Amino acid sequence: MWIKYLLGVVLGIIAAFILPENFVSFITEFALRFGHYMVLPVLFFGASAAFFRLRTSKKLLLTAKWSAVTIISSSLILTFTGILSIMIMYNLAVPSIMAESDRDFLISSINLRELLMSLLPYSQAEGFSTIQAGAYLLPCFILAGFAGAGCAIDTTASKPVVSFIESAEKVCYSVMCFFVEWFSVALVALSCSWMIQTSSIENISTFMPFIILLLADFVFIVAIVYPLILRFLCKDHHPYHVLYAAICPIITGFFSGNSNLTMLINLRHGRDSLGIHQPVSDVTFPLFSIFARGGSALATTIGFVMIIRSDSSMELSLATILFIFVISFLISFVLGALPANGALFAIATICSIYGKNLDNRYLYISPAAPVFCSFAAALDAATAMFGAYIVGVKTKMIEHIEVKRYV
Repeated sequence: MWIKYLLGVVLGIIAAFILPENFVSFITEFALRFGHYMVLPVLFFGASAAFFRLRTSKKLLLTAKWSAVTIISSSLILTFTGILSIMIMYNLAVPSIMAESDRDFLISSINLRELLMSLLPYSQAEGFSTIQAGAYLLPCFILAGFAGAGCAIDTTASKPVVSFIESAEKVCYSVMCFFVEWFSVALVALSCSWMIQTSSIENISTFMPFIILLLADFVFIVAIVYPLILRFLCKDHHPYHVLYAAICPIITGFFSGNSNLTMLINLRHGRDSLGIHQPVSDVTFPLFSIFARGGSALATTIGFVMIIRSDSSMELSLATILFIFVISFLISFVLGALPANGALFAIATICSIYGKNLDNRYLYISPAAPVFCSFAAALDAATAMFGAYIVGVKTKMIEHIEVKRYV
C-alpha cells in the first residue's frame, strides 16, 4: 500500500505544475470531506465495541493507564526535543519583517477556554459549528465509551445491543478498509495542493534552516528515539517494523496535515499490519488523535524561540525557556478541536500569553505554516502508531504478523 501512496504523492507533485489551482482546491476539499465522512461511524461503533470487550475482559484500566503514560511521555519527549534542538541552533531566527500577505494568517481571537470547551459542545449551534470544524472526536468517543462500558454491566440484557454494535463495527471497518485502499487517489489531490501552497511561500529560502531543523528532528525521533524505546520497553529486537507499518500514516499526516483523517489510516495499519487487537486499537488511536499532539508542541517550541530571537531587545533566559516548555506541552493537549493547523494556533496562543508586544509576532513565521504543520502532523501520526503498539504489547493484546504480510 505504501507504494501506491508514494506514487500518488509523486503524481500530485507533478500535477501541481500542470493543473489550475482552483480545480486542485476543489478536489482537495472533496477528498478531505469524504475522509471525514468515515470518521464518526468508525469511531463510534469501534470504540463502543472496544469498551465493551475491555470491560468484560477486565483490561480497561490497564489499557487506560498505558495509553495515558504513553501520550504524556511522548509529548514530553517531543517538547524537550524541540527545545534542545533550537537551543543547539543558537543562531536560528526568523526575519522580523511582516509582509502584507502574511496577514492572511491572522487569527482573530485566541481563547484557550473556548478551545477547551469546544471539545465538548452541548448547544445546537455550538455543536454544529464544532462538527463542521472537525472537533467531534472527544464527544463521540465519550458517548461510545459510556455505551460500550454500560453494556458490560448486564451482558444478558444488553446482548441484542452488543450484537448490533459488533456487527456495525465490522461493517464500518470493512468500508473504511476500502476507503484506505483507494486513498492513494485522494493523495494525488492533497499532495498537489500542498505543493502549490509550499511553492507560493514568499522568500522560502529564509525559512529553510527552520525546515531543515524540523526534518532533522523528525528523523531523529522516528528513526532513533522511538525504535530505542521499543527496544528497551517492549524487548523488541526489530523495532523498525513499526516504522515500516507507519509509512502510510506518516505520508497521509504530512500531506493532509489532518489528525482525524490520519486516524483512519493508523487504524487499518495498526490492526492489519502490526496485529493490534481491535479493543486496543479502537481506543488508543482516537485518544492519540485527540491528545497526543506532541508534534505540534515540538514545532511550537522551535517557532516561538525563533520569534523571540527575531527581536534583539528580548532575552532568552532560563525562565523563558521553562515557560516555553511548559506552555507548549500543556497547549498540545487541547488541540483536539483543531485537527489541522494546530501548530500555528499553538504558536499564536503562546505569543498572546507571553505578551510583551508579541501578540501578532506569529505572523513572522506563519507563511511557513503549510510546512511546519505538515511535520507536526507526520510526527503525531508516527507517535500514534508507536504508542498503540506499546499499549498492545503491555496489555498483551497483540498478535505479531510477519512483515511480508503487512498491508
